[in-house]
Amino acid sequence: MRYLKILPILLVIAVGAGWLLFFFIKAYRPVAEPLQGQIEAQQYAVASKVAGRIDRVLVRKGDTVKRGQLVFTLASPELDARLVQARAGQDAAEALAAQANKGARRQQVEAARDQWQQAQAAADLTAKTFARLDALYRDGVLAEQKRDEAYAQMQGVRHAAAAARQMFLMAEEGSRAEEKAAAADKAKMAAGAVAEVEAFAADTSIASRFDGEVSQVLLQSGELAPQGFPVVTVIDMGDVWAVFDVREDELQRFARGSEFTARIPALGDGVYRFRVSHVAVLGDFAVWRSTQSGRDFDMRSFEVEARPIGTIAGLRVGMSVLVAR
Repeated sequence: MRYLKILPILLVIAVGAGWLLFFFIKAYRPVAEPLQGQIEAQQYAVASKVAGRIDRVLVRKGDTVKRGQLVFTLASPELDARLVQARAGQDAAEALAAQANKGARRQQVEAARDQWQQAQAAADLTAKTFARLDALYRDGVLAEQKRDEAYAQMQGVRHAAAAARQMFLMAEEGSRAEEKAAAADKAKMAAGAVAEVEAFAADTSIASRFDGEVSQVLLQSGELAPQGFPVVTVIDMGDVWAVFDVREDELQRFARGSEFTARIPALGDGVYRFRVSHVAVLGDFAVWRSTQSGRDFDMRSFEVEARPIGTIAGLRVGMSVLVAR
Protein backbone atom coordinates (compact mmCIF):
# COMPACT_ATOMS: atom_id res chain seq x y z
CA MET A 1 0.00 0.00 0.00
CA ARG A 2 2.83 2.34 0.78
CA TYR A 3 4.25 1.76 -2.75
CA LEU A 4 0.95 2.69 -4.28
CA LYS A 5 1.01 5.99 -2.46
CA ILE A 6 4.62 6.74 -3.59
CA LEU A 7 4.01 5.74 -7.26
CA PRO A 8 2.08 8.90 -8.26
CA ILE A 9 4.77 11.03 -6.66
CA LEU A 10 7.49 9.20 -8.58
CA LEU A 11 5.47 9.54 -11.76
CA VAL A 12 5.13 13.30 -11.30
CA ILE A 13 8.85 13.58 -10.58
CA ALA A 14 9.69 11.55 -13.73
CA VAL A 15 7.41 13.63 -15.91
CA GLY A 16 8.88 16.84 -14.51
CA ALA A 17 12.43 15.62 -15.04
CA GLY A 18 11.62 14.57 -18.59
CA TRP A 19 10.04 17.94 -19.28
CA LEU A 20 13.08 19.77 -17.91
CA LEU A 21 15.43 17.52 -19.91
CA PHE A 22 13.47 18.15 -23.13
CA PHE A 23 13.60 21.92 -22.84
CA PHE A 24 17.21 21.83 -21.72
CA ILE A 25 18.19 19.89 -24.85
CA LYS A 26 16.05 22.14 -27.03
CA ALA A 27 17.57 25.28 -25.54
CA TYR A 28 21.15 24.18 -26.08
CA ARG A 29 20.72 22.36 -29.37
CA PRO A 30 22.10 24.49 -32.26
CA VAL A 31 19.31 25.90 -34.39
CA ALA A 32 19.79 25.74 -38.16
CA GLU A 33 19.97 29.28 -39.43
CA PRO A 34 17.84 29.96 -42.50
CA LEU A 35 19.55 30.63 -45.81
CA GLN A 36 19.36 34.37 -46.36
CA GLY A 37 19.31 36.21 -49.67
CA GLN A 38 18.02 39.52 -50.92
CA ILE A 39 15.84 40.92 -53.67
CA GLU A 40 17.48 42.55 -56.68
CA ALA A 41 16.00 44.10 -59.79
CA GLN A 42 17.11 45.01 -63.29
CA GLN A 43 18.69 48.47 -63.26
CA TYR A 44 19.26 50.81 -66.19
CA ALA A 45 21.50 53.88 -66.42
CA VAL A 46 20.09 56.87 -68.30
CA ALA A 47 23.03 58.79 -69.79
CA SER A 48 23.94 60.94 -72.78
CA LYS A 49 26.41 60.21 -75.56
CA VAL A 50 27.69 63.79 -75.37
CA ALA A 51 29.16 65.84 -72.57
CA GLY A 52 27.43 69.01 -71.43
CA ARG A 53 25.94 70.95 -68.58
CA ILE A 54 22.70 69.67 -67.07
CA ASP A 55 19.91 72.02 -68.07
CA ARG A 56 16.93 70.36 -66.39
CA VAL A 57 16.26 67.14 -64.50
CA LEU A 58 12.59 66.30 -64.91
CA VAL A 59 12.27 63.37 -62.48
CA ARG A 60 12.87 62.65 -58.80
CA LYS A 61 13.70 59.54 -56.83
CA GLY A 62 10.66 57.30 -56.55
CA ASP A 63 8.99 58.64 -59.71
CA THR A 64 7.55 56.13 -62.15
CA VAL A 65 8.75 56.67 -65.71
CA LYS A 66 7.52 55.25 -68.99
CA ARG A 67 9.48 54.35 -72.08
CA GLY A 68 10.02 57.52 -74.14
CA GLN A 69 9.42 59.89 -71.22
CA LEU A 70 11.85 62.84 -71.11
CA VAL A 71 14.19 62.49 -68.12
CA PHE A 72 16.75 65.31 -68.42
CA THR A 73 18.16 67.84 -70.90
CA LEU A 74 21.66 69.11 -71.59
CA ALA A 75 22.97 72.50 -72.73
CA SER A 76 26.02 72.34 -75.05
CA PRO A 77 27.04 75.57 -76.84
CA GLU A 78 30.04 73.75 -78.32
CA LEU A 79 27.75 71.26 -80.00
CA ASP A 80 25.61 74.08 -81.39
CA ALA A 81 28.73 75.67 -82.89
CA ARG A 82 29.79 72.37 -84.44
CA LEU A 83 26.35 72.04 -86.00
CA VAL A 84 26.63 75.52 -87.57
CA GLN A 85 30.05 74.63 -88.99
CA ALA A 86 28.83 71.31 -90.37
CA ARG A 87 25.84 72.88 -92.08
CA ALA A 88 28.03 75.60 -93.62
CA GLY A 89 30.38 72.92 -94.95
CA GLN A 90 27.43 71.07 -96.42
CA ASP A 91 26.19 74.21 -98.19
CA ALA A 92 29.64 74.83 -99.67
CA ALA A 93 30.02 71.23 -100.86
CA GLU A 94 26.58 71.23 -102.44
CA ALA A 95 27.36 74.50 -104.23
CA LEU A 96 30.58 73.03 -105.68
CA ALA A 97 28.68 69.93 -106.80
CA ALA A 98 26.07 72.08 -108.50
CA GLN A 99 28.81 74.08 -110.21
CA ALA A 100 30.47 70.90 -111.44
CA ASN A 101 27.17 69.64 -112.88
CA LYS A 102 26.25 72.90 -114.58
CA GLY A 103 29.73 73.61 -115.94
CA ALA A 104 31.20 77.06 -116.59
CA ARG A 105 28.98 80.10 -116.79
CA ARG A 106 28.09 81.59 -120.16
CA GLN A 107 30.29 84.62 -119.49
CA GLN A 108 33.26 82.35 -118.77
CA VAL A 109 32.73 80.46 -122.03
CA GLU A 110 32.54 83.71 -124.00
CA ALA A 111 35.68 85.02 -122.30
CA ALA A 112 37.55 81.81 -123.20
CA ARG A 113 36.33 82.13 -126.80
CA ASP A 114 37.55 85.75 -127.02
CA GLN A 115 40.97 84.81 -125.62
CA TRP A 116 41.27 82.02 -128.18
CA GLN A 117 40.29 84.30 -131.05
CA GLN A 118 42.72 86.95 -129.83
CA ALA A 119 45.53 84.40 -129.66
CA GLN A 120 44.57 83.05 -133.11
CA ALA A 121 44.66 86.57 -134.60
CA ALA A 122 48.12 87.08 -133.15
CA ALA A 123 49.20 83.73 -134.61
CA ASP A 124 47.92 84.74 -138.09
CA LEU A 125 49.74 88.04 -137.86
CA THR A 126 53.05 86.47 -136.86
CA ALA A 127 52.68 83.93 -139.70
CA LYS A 128 52.29 86.73 -142.27
CA THR A 129 55.17 88.64 -140.73
CA PHE A 130 57.42 85.58 -140.93
CA ALA A 131 56.42 85.05 -144.59
CA ARG A 132 57.49 88.61 -145.47
CA LEU A 133 60.75 88.36 -143.55
CA ASP A 134 61.48 84.98 -145.08
CA ALA A 135 61.09 86.48 -148.58
CA LEU A 136 63.48 89.27 -147.69
CA TYR A 137 65.95 86.73 -146.33
CA ARG A 138 65.78 84.76 -149.59
CA ASP A 139 66.49 87.97 -151.51
CA GLY A 140 69.54 88.54 -149.34
CA VAL A 141 68.21 91.70 -147.82
CA LEU A 142 67.57 90.40 -144.26
CA ALA A 143 69.96 88.69 -141.92
CA GLU A 144 69.31 85.08 -140.99
CA GLN A 145 69.12 86.01 -137.26
CA LYS A 146 66.13 88.25 -137.84
CA ARG A 147 64.40 85.49 -139.82
CA ASP A 148 65.00 82.97 -137.05
CA GLU A 149 63.64 85.38 -134.41
CA ALA A 150 60.48 85.89 -136.46
CA TYR A 151 60.10 82.11 -136.86
CA ALA A 152 60.46 81.50 -133.11
CA GLN A 153 57.92 84.24 -132.37
CA MET A 154 55.50 82.70 -134.85
CA GLN A 155 55.83 79.26 -133.25
CA GLY A 156 55.31 80.63 -129.72
CA VAL A 157 52.20 82.57 -130.67
CA ARG A 158 50.85 79.54 -132.56
CA HIS A 159 51.20 77.34 -129.46
CA ALA A 160 49.56 80.02 -127.31
CA ALA A 161 46.62 80.09 -129.72
CA ALA A 162 46.31 76.29 -129.50
CA ALA A 163 46.32 76.42 -125.70
CA ALA A 164 43.67 79.17 -125.73
CA ARG A 165 41.52 77.01 -128.01
CA GLN A 166 41.80 74.05 -125.59
CA MET A 167 40.79 76.27 -122.67
CA PHE A 168 37.75 77.41 -124.64
CA LEU A 169 36.78 73.81 -125.42
CA MET A 170 37.14 72.85 -121.70
CA ALA A 171 34.94 75.74 -120.63
CA GLU A 172 32.37 74.83 -123.25
CA GLU A 173 32.39 71.13 -122.35
CA GLY A 174 32.22 71.64 -118.55
CA SER A 175 33.56 69.38 -115.80
CA ARG A 176 34.58 65.79 -116.45
CA ALA A 177 32.50 62.89 -115.15
CA GLU A 178 35.18 62.13 -112.55
CA GLU A 179 35.11 65.70 -111.26
CA LYS A 180 31.32 65.62 -111.03
CA ALA A 181 31.43 62.33 -109.12
CA ALA A 182 34.09 63.68 -106.74
CA ALA A 183 32.04 66.81 -106.08
CA ALA A 184 28.91 64.73 -105.45
CA ASP A 185 30.79 62.48 -103.01
CA LYS A 186 32.10 65.51 -101.13
CA ALA A 187 28.54 66.78 -100.83
CA LYS A 188 27.46 63.39 -99.43
CA MET A 189 30.35 63.42 -96.96
CA ALA A 190 29.35 66.88 -95.77
CA ALA A 191 25.74 65.73 -95.39
CA GLY A 192 26.95 62.78 -93.31
CA ALA A 193 28.91 65.13 -91.05
CA VAL A 194 25.76 67.20 -90.51
CA ALA A 195 23.72 64.08 -89.75
CA GLU A 196 26.32 62.97 -87.19
CA VAL A 197 26.30 66.30 -85.37
CA GLU A 198 22.49 66.44 -85.50
CA ALA A 199 22.38 62.97 -83.90
CA PHE A 200 24.61 64.19 -81.08
CA ALA A 201 22.48 67.34 -80.73
CA ALA A 202 19.33 65.22 -80.49
CA ASP A 203 20.96 63.33 -77.61
CA THR A 204 20.88 66.45 -75.45
CA SER A 205 17.25 65.63 -74.67
CA ILE A 206 17.39 62.24 -72.96
CA ALA A 207 14.34 60.03 -72.61
CA SER A 208 14.03 56.77 -70.70
CA ARG A 209 14.24 53.69 -72.88
CA PHE A 210 12.49 51.52 -70.30
CA ASP A 211 9.50 51.48 -67.97
CA GLY A 212 10.52 51.58 -64.33
CA GLU A 213 11.05 53.56 -61.17
CA VAL A 214 13.71 56.20 -60.58
CA SER A 215 16.13 54.89 -57.96
CA GLN A 216 18.83 57.56 -58.10
CA VAL A 217 19.39 61.05 -59.47
CA LEU A 218 23.15 61.54 -59.53
CA LEU A 219 23.43 65.02 -61.07
CA GLN A 220 21.33 68.16 -60.77
CA SER A 221 20.73 71.25 -62.92
CA GLY A 222 23.87 73.26 -63.56
CA GLU A 223 26.31 70.39 -63.00
CA LEU A 224 28.62 69.10 -65.72
CA ALA A 225 27.77 65.66 -67.11
CA PRO A 226 30.68 63.73 -68.66
CA GLN A 227 30.05 61.66 -71.77
CA GLY A 228 28.23 58.44 -70.89
CA PHE A 229 27.91 59.30 -67.18
CA PRO A 230 24.65 57.95 -65.67
CA VAL A 231 22.62 60.98 -64.62
CA VAL A 232 19.56 58.95 -63.57
CA THR A 233 19.18 55.26 -62.76
CA VAL A 234 15.91 53.40 -63.31
CA ILE A 235 14.96 50.03 -61.86
CA ASP A 236 12.39 47.72 -63.39
CA MET A 237 10.35 46.20 -60.55
CA GLY A 238 8.72 43.92 -63.10
CA ASP A 239 12.06 42.14 -63.53
CA VAL A 240 13.14 41.07 -60.02
CA TRP A 241 14.92 38.07 -58.53
CA ALA A 242 16.38 36.82 -55.27
CA VAL A 243 20.12 36.17 -54.90
CA PHE A 244 21.63 33.63 -52.48
CA ASP A 245 25.17 32.46 -51.71
CA VAL A 246 24.86 28.69 -51.32
CA ARG A 247 27.56 26.26 -50.21
CA GLU A 248 28.07 23.40 -52.59
CA ASP A 249 26.93 20.82 -50.03
CA GLU A 250 23.47 22.48 -50.14
CA LEU A 251 23.46 23.15 -53.88
CA GLN A 252 21.47 20.05 -54.78
CA ARG A 253 18.34 21.75 -53.39
CA PHE A 254 18.75 24.58 -55.89
CA ALA A 255 19.13 22.95 -59.26
CA ARG A 256 18.20 25.17 -62.17
CA GLY A 257 14.43 25.04 -62.69
CA SER A 258 13.69 23.72 -59.19
CA GLU A 259 11.19 25.51 -56.93
CA PHE A 260 11.22 26.32 -53.22
CA THR A 261 9.31 28.39 -50.70
CA ALA A 262 10.74 31.38 -48.83
CA ARG A 263 9.68 34.07 -46.40
CA ILE A 264 10.11 37.79 -46.89
CA PRO A 265 10.08 39.29 -43.37
CA ALA A 266 9.36 42.80 -44.64
CA LEU A 267 6.06 41.57 -46.11
CA GLY A 268 4.85 39.65 -43.07
CA ASP A 269 4.58 35.95 -42.27
CA GLY A 270 3.48 34.78 -45.70
CA VAL A 271 5.50 32.36 -47.82
CA TYR A 272 6.23 32.77 -51.49
CA ARG A 273 7.40 30.38 -54.17
CA PHE A 274 10.53 30.95 -56.22
CA ARG A 275 12.02 29.14 -59.21
CA VAL A 276 15.80 28.89 -59.68
CA SER A 277 16.85 30.61 -62.91
CA HIS A 278 20.64 30.76 -62.68
CA VAL A 279 23.47 29.04 -60.82
CA ALA A 280 27.11 30.14 -61.07
CA VAL A 281 30.22 29.60 -59.01
CA LEU A 282 31.52 32.64 -57.16
CA GLY A 283 34.98 33.64 -58.28
CA ASP A 284 36.11 35.09 -54.95
CA PHE A 285 38.17 32.44 -53.15
CA ALA A 286 37.53 34.17 -49.83
CA VAL A 287 34.12 32.45 -49.76
CA TRP A 288 35.69 28.99 -49.53
CA ARG A 289 34.92 27.20 -46.27
CA SER A 290 36.71 24.33 -44.60
CA THR A 291 34.75 21.13 -44.24
CA GLN A 292 34.61 18.98 -41.16
CA SER A 293 37.65 16.92 -40.28
CA GLY A 294 38.01 13.73 -42.25
CA ARG A 295 37.14 15.36 -45.61
CA ASP A 296 39.86 16.20 -48.07
CA PHE A 297 38.34 19.22 -49.83
CA ASP A 298 37.06 22.73 -49.10
CA MET A 299 33.55 23.74 -50.07
CA ARG A 300 33.03 26.58 -52.50
CA SER A 301 30.05 28.90 -52.63
CA PHE A 302 27.73 29.36 -55.58
CA GLU A 303 25.49 32.27 -56.53
CA VAL A 304 21.91 31.20 -57.01
CA GLU A 305 19.31 33.44 -58.63
CA ALA A 306 15.63 32.62 -58.24
CA ARG A 307 12.67 34.49 -59.65
CA PRO A 308 9.33 34.72 -57.87
CA ILE A 309 6.48 32.68 -59.30
CA GLY A 310 3.81 35.30 -59.75
CA THR A 311 3.68 38.91 -58.67
CA ILE A 312 4.53 39.80 -55.07
CA ALA A 313 2.80 42.99 -53.97
CA GLY A 314 4.98 45.47 -52.11
CA LEU A 315 8.27 43.84 -53.09
CA ARG A 316 11.25 46.18 -52.99
CA VAL A 317 14.92 45.91 -53.85
CA GLY A 318 17.06 44.95 -50.88
CA MET A 319 14.39 43.03 -48.94
CA SER A 320 15.66 39.90 -47.22
CA VAL A 321 14.53 36.48 -48.40
CA LEU A 322 14.76 33.56 -45.93
CA VAL A 323 14.78 29.89 -46.90
CA ALA A 324 14.50 27.26 -44.16
CA ARG A 325 17.32 24.73 -44.08
